[in-house]
Amino acid sequence: MTNQEFSFETKLLHNQHKFDPTTGGVSVPIQHASTFHQTDIDQFGKYDYSRSGNPTREALEDIIAELEEGTRGFAFSSGMAAISTAFLLLSAGDHIVISEDVYGGTFRMVTTVLTRFNIEHTFVDMTDLESVKAAIQPNTRAIYIETPSNPLLKVTDIKAVCDIAKSIGALSFVDNTFLTPALQKPLNLGADIVLHSATKFLSGHSDVVAGLAVVKDPDLADRLGSLQNSFGAVLGVQDAWLVMRGLKTLSVRMEHSQKGAERIAEYLKQQPLVKNVYYPGLSDHPQHGIQENQARGAGAVLSFELESEEIFRSFVNHVELPVFAVSLGAVESILSYPAKMSHAAMPAEEREKRGITNSLLRLSVGLENPDDLIRDFDLALKKSTERQAVSTK
Repeated sequence: MTNQEFSFETKLLHNQHKFDPTTGGVSVPIQHASTFHQTDIDQFGKYDYSRSGNPTREALEDIIAELEEGTRGFAFSSGMAAISTAFLLLSAGDHIVISEDVYGGTFRMVTTVLTRFNIEHTFVDMTDLESVKAAIQPNTRAIYIETPSNPLLKVTDIKAVCDIAKSIGALSFVDNTFLTPALQKPLNLGADIVLHSATKFLSGHSDVVAGLAVVKDPDLADRLGSLQNSFGAVLGVQDAWLVMRGLKTLSVRMEHSQKGAERIAEYLKQQPLVKNVYYPGLSDHPQHGIQENQARGAGAVLSFELESEEIFRSFVNHVELPVFAVSLGAVESILSYPAKMSHAAMPAEEREKRGITNSLLRLSVGLENPDDLIRDFDLALKKSTERQAVSTK
């Protein structure tokens, strides 16, 4: 069998960096060198300075390119470094169409940094193709998709939006952080660049900050590679090694966490104190069919809105198992408060417009037994019910 015939799960372990060709070590060596000796005055070797290229970082870049089925990968110091470097493909006077409930850091980059360089933007409900078309301007040079979106888990038809981008000669960027290539491959649906916060599911252990990008077109890859070298926000070698270690268990982690998310979403739907549950794996999710068509699953992240801010505060105070923290995609379940965590950079009026209320929670399901999480949630909701009953007397 050739490597191309292997399943995704097998490719996570059996790739060109399966072992070190020099020693046979079954782990990619960490090359700490910042600079490399050159033996020829007129012709330098493959590596000269680690910002421009490092064998450890390159191994991760090769692996993510193969997993996303692209031609070239790029590793950055954070997810936002990857996103920001991709935006550097644009020029003053350009315009971007972007998902309206995008991650708060991306919102901040677009609204407070790119605008200073005269790069315009329009936020749209990316689930509505007519709204996407209506937002296009003569100077639109990129369409930025986040699907499922953060934190409302809206699903964009990737192929349809990428086709729109191609029809106007614009680039299409897709943030694939929530699903990873284990569940969704945007490049095969027409995207030009796929982006990741590798801090999340790809590394999976809350112990590294990293970003990745993958490109299919070699010319575009050369342009992004030049920007990576020029901007210089590259991933350190120890962090690159940690991401590679995490990738080896990606499939089993995603499978377990996704099953847990499905069960917890169904449970939350039945709770009277829960106003809304947002999870594309639910049959009544507005884009459930699109999600099933373009991905292998709905992922391990869901959001839910409680009936009031008072109940929300009581619930958070009583729940015990999830870490209450920023971030997602880890072995431990993480409960986040978008209004003051992931989307704190978004003004309150903008959050409210998008439905990001002060009683909305985002849950990234980890590797715990989902029955334990449900029991924990059940007890916290019961205590919140008791508190509500006392407060209304």
